[in-house]
Amino acid sequence: MHNSLPGKLLGDFRDAIYEAGASEDNDLIVIQSEGERTYCAGASFHELVAIEDFPTGKTFFMGFANVINAIRKCGKIVIGRVHGKAIGGGVGIASACDYCMATKFASIKLSELAVGIGPFVIGPAVERKVGLSAFSQMALNATEWQTAEWAKQKGLFTEVFETSKELDEYITHFTTNLVNKNPEALTLLKGVFWKGTEHWDDLLEERAEMSGSLVLSDYAKNSIRGFLKG
Repeated sequence: MHNSLPGKLLGDFRDAIYEAGASEDNDLIVIQSEGERTYCAGASFHELVAIEDFPTGKTFFMGFANVINAIRKCGKIVIGRVHGKAIGGGVGIASACDYCMATKFASIKLSELAVGIGPFVIGPAVERKVGLSAFSQMALNATEWQTAEWAKQKGLFTEVFETSKELDEYITHFTTNLVNKNPEALTLLKGVFWKGTEHWDDLLEERAEMSGSLVLSDYAKNSIRGFLKG
């Protein structure tokens, strides 16, 4: 799967966000991925199908919880650059960004229900950004792609560009402008943006337990194996 997230990478991702947030050398954080086809394919199905017990399942899904909470708590404005398709956890990461821009190729989908789980861990971040109605639509219609323009209309993306080149040019313009603003004001704004999410450490852990339990079911195992076989 293109740009999927195994547990080790999720841990490194979390650490990098906290490190960048604590560094005085960084004014902003930009989250992006390599390649052209996919921004992020979400969880690694190879790791999911190998999960054999609840503690391992919870630990895996806590990887996504920890990344979202790192974005929430890092103290710096986090900007998302979404150049291609985002699936599952990739949508969650984009939703957690404070300001997220994309190309027209950045279709999104919450595919978790299609493999017997559900977008539990990323749900609070997605719902916070697009609202309950749009989140419910994506969560229940787990096999249908939504366009980048749809995502913009719902508030996930602030801008949608024709090409990656145009996206990068605008991000350069936007970040150059933003780094000249009062850093104390930006820090306070970050706190304002995330007010009301102080309980997310506990909430996302509870959600990780839901997913960690469901992934052990025969339904989930068989569904994930089916996807891996193509």
